[in-house]
Amino acid sequence: MSAITARPVSKSVSEAQAYCSRPIKVLLYSTDFLPLVGGVQQAVAQLAQGLVIRGNQATVVTKTPAGTFNDRDLAYNVVREPGFRDLWRLMGEADVVHLAGPSFIPLIVGLLQRKTIVIEHHGYQAMCPNGLLLYAPRQTACPGHFLAGQYGECVRCVAKAGGWMSGVWQLPIMFPRRWMCRRVAANAAISRHVERRLQLPHSHTVYYGVPDLRNEPISFGSSSPGPFCFGFVGRLVEEKGLGVLLEAASQVRKRGCDFRLKFIGDGPERARLEELVLQNGLSSQVIFMGSLSGEAFSRATADIAAVIVPSIMEETAGLAAIEQMMRGRLVIASDIGGLGEVVGETGLKFSAGNAEELASCMQRVLDQPGIVNEIGARARQRSLGLFSEPRFIEEHLDLYREVLS
Repeated sequence: MSAITARPVSKSVSEAQAYCSRPIKVLLYSTDFLPLVGGVQQAVAQLAQGLVIRGNQATVVTKTPAGTFNDRDLAYNVVREPGFRDLWRLMGEADVVHLAGPSFIPLIVGLLQRKTIVIEHHGYQAMCPNGLLLYAPRQTACPGHFLAGQYGECVRCVAKAGGWMSGVWQLPIMFPRRWMCRRVAANAAISRHVERRLQLPHSHTVYYGVPDLRNEPISFGSSSPGPFCFGFVGRLVEEKGLGVLLEAASQVRKRGCDFRLKFIGDGPERARLEELVLQNGLSSQVIFMGSLSGEAFSRATADIAAVIVPSIMEETAGLAAIEQMMRGRLVIASDIGGLGEVVGETGLKFSAGNAEELASCMQRVLDQPGIVNEIGARARQRSLGLFSEPRFIEEHLDLYREVLS
């Protein structure tokens, strides 16, 4: 492997200038893509669309089958489940290979072809075998066992979820993956927190971009009729800290407060959460809406005045929080990882896993409902400055031009 290098072939000044003026051919590789729903899929689709609108060429390559999804409705080309020869050819034709995560085979192919590679790190796969930086045996944020050389802890962590064979198999893969990540043209992190955690060379931070969502119909605010409505939007999984949220809701209910709490999303934790609702006497307060999209999502979230993001893992960015900030909603979030970074001072924050602190934040909003619009307006201004869709596209184009020249 010592012969593999990711540094671009040297170009003359005139060639470098030409790259800045002509359209750029970008291959976007994402293991998961539409019609699957998620932050990575959304970001790749936005980027491909934005590149084409600005006169560049974009091709998305993915392992995800189309199913009933019609790729002809997209403005860019999508190649699904390519064979090795097709992958080699497609990458060879691109000016820039953009990987949505350090995918092993595409990394090897790109480096062998001496392509200009940009890896966008949506997770921690370059420094953590499970990619979450969550220590599974205790369900706590990992201090960074792999980079510290504590490989036995990594095996124990992965084995907790997938068994010992999984742990033994996933650990060795980490060494060549990280070696390759150190040899690409650029490592793009989706928050400064991720950039600091990964400790990789040629690093840049490019925040997520979301459309301007303020035109959606909303009815939240201090004058909204009915009980105050909190909400959670996302996957119902253990690392999202939803047990902490229900414990906080139970504390607020015991104080005699009237409120509602909506869970919008689905996942493996739903049955356990529904049982916790019954045990804590929260059936009158908590509503599980399931997975929603489009108009159904807009209707269900219209009366949510404050969105709670109680993650116990180090979120890389917190896309759900960014979207609600763009809508002008108050966000109550655990102060951990990239989540605390994107919320900044335009939301209410509490220590991750601390139900009592979260309950205090909820109580504050119930006692002072005017802060919903006050803080929500500041959150929207922050989103327009840091997380706009046009900025997201332009910063990627600037990065491509930089690594090509």
